Amino acid sequence: MNLAAATNESLAHTSNVLIYSSMAVYTLAFFAHIAEWVLGSRSKVGRTAAALSGAAGSSAAAPVVVQASSTAVLERPKVVTRAAAGTRDVPDGPGAAGGTFKGDLWGRIAVSLTVVAFVVEAGGVITRALSVQRAPWANMYEFSITFSTVAVGAYLVLLALKKNVRWIGLPLVTTVLLDLGIAVTTLYTDSDQLVPALHSYWLWIHVSTAIICGAVFYLGAVGTVLYLFRDSYENKIASGGTPGKFAASVMERLPSASSLDKFAYRINAAVFPLWTFTIIAGAIWAGDAWGRYWGWDPKEVWSFITWVAYAAYLHARATAGWKGRKAAYLALVAFACWLFNYYGVNIFVTGLHSYAGV
Repeated sequence: MNLAAATNESLAHTSNVLIYSSMAVYTLAFFAHIAEWVLGSRSKVGRTAAALSGAAGSSAAAPVVVQASSTAVLERPKVVTRAAAGTRDVPDGPGAAGGTFKGDLWGRIAVSLTVVAFVVEAGGVITRALSVQRAPWANMYEFSITFSTVAVGAYLVLLALKKNVRWIGLPLVTTVLLDLGIAVTTLYTDSDQLVPALHSYWLWIHVSTAIICGAVFYLGAVGTVLYLFRDSYENKIASGGTPGKFAASVMERLPSASSLDKFAYRINAAVFPLWTFTIIAGAIWAGDAWGRYWGWDPKEVWSFITWVAYAAYLHARATAGWKGRKAAYLALVAFACWLFNYYGVNIFVTGLHSYAGV
């Protein structure tokens, strides 16, 4: 074995060690997020339920009278308005920590561990690239580890921008652990495998944008799922129902249905043009590699189906009758199309894009 081959093998081994190490740190972050939710005060977040009940019969929250010395001061509560028809003003919940010091401390620990895990996992992706001397996303294993790295990176960027997104932490870390678990057990491929058609600079452009789109679409899907739960919770309280203790403990801490709805929409709308570029870049690459820009290959078809689904969602959001839950269901269908395009087409369908390596 020559020196170059030995070096590449060593880098590949280092990459594997780093990926497994990141899984260990993500596991610690998972338990820290659990502690954040468990230790958050239920008494403080109970204010949200009271606010929801008070808002059920009105379209705007009443001003709160605060006594300052001998003068009465009107202080308008911080509220947001639902995007769906039949709006009601509902305040955002205090977050996973429930507004308590102990819960917030564990939340900060969870975020810190997530940052460490992200750095370690990114190191694993980089060393994988160095071991093969190419872009580290030529097969499903490499795509998966890069996808989870980008998803966590996008989440950390939102946190750095002071966005109220720490509630994503627990579902994100859980999903990353699942993604990495599947990657290292089922999708793992030796680092020296490369399909000849992938020897192109378009590998850097086309696949990298697909990974970014998938990671951001995932964040939008999390927001959409939580919106549906939170919206059902608000509807139940508004109709005089009494949610269960566990449901109340979780739902009261989340942003309002309106905030979650807007978050999901803005995330999906922001990344949709990049997904459009991804398809165009893939067509250009296909023209270089196979002499035709479009050949109705299964991967091409499902990429287009995904594009149509997200385009329909964005169009529905611009139509008054399709705001709220109907549009949310459509967004989840679109993300399901993206998931099938990745897992289903790569594993179960034979085509020119059969690069699973499993």
